[in-house]
Amino acid sequence: MKVWRVAVLVGLGSVLGLVWNAASGRGLALARNVFLKDGDDVVVVADARARLERGALFLDARPAAFYQMSHVPGALPLPEDDFEPHFARIESRLRSALDVIVYCSGYGCEASHDVARKLKERGIPAAILHEGWPGWQEAGYPEKVGDAP
Repeated sequence: MKVWRVAVLVGLGSVLGLVWNAASGRGLALARNVFLKDGDDVVVVADARARLERGALFLDARPAAFYQMSHVPGALPLPEDDFEPHFARIESRLRSALDVIVYCSGYGCEASHDVARKLKERGIPAAILHEGWPGWQEAGYPEKVGDAP
């Protein structure tokens, strides 16, 4: 008899928590990516792949070690945690690119959002890859290993 009471209490608590989250105005955004802000340009994986084929420049905002393990072919490393020196090395390439897409480790990773905003502050518009690297991999798109783009 005690098991059903626990289940009812857990269920009721969950429902009340979700109602409070939605109604309070201070809750977590459960229906969208919490890292997105007004003005962010987001591209889905299939569209990003088509843009890569048309010459888009991809930037990997993950730490350099992740880039070396695997990345989008042709992508350049621009790790959020070491932005300035990497930006200085590729700035001329960025300024001449007509289409820039930034990705990181997917949901829960804010690095691509931060890098895209830093680029925008410097006059370089960049889209954010929705679902990031995991989305690219799950789609079965090409990957490259090592330091070379």
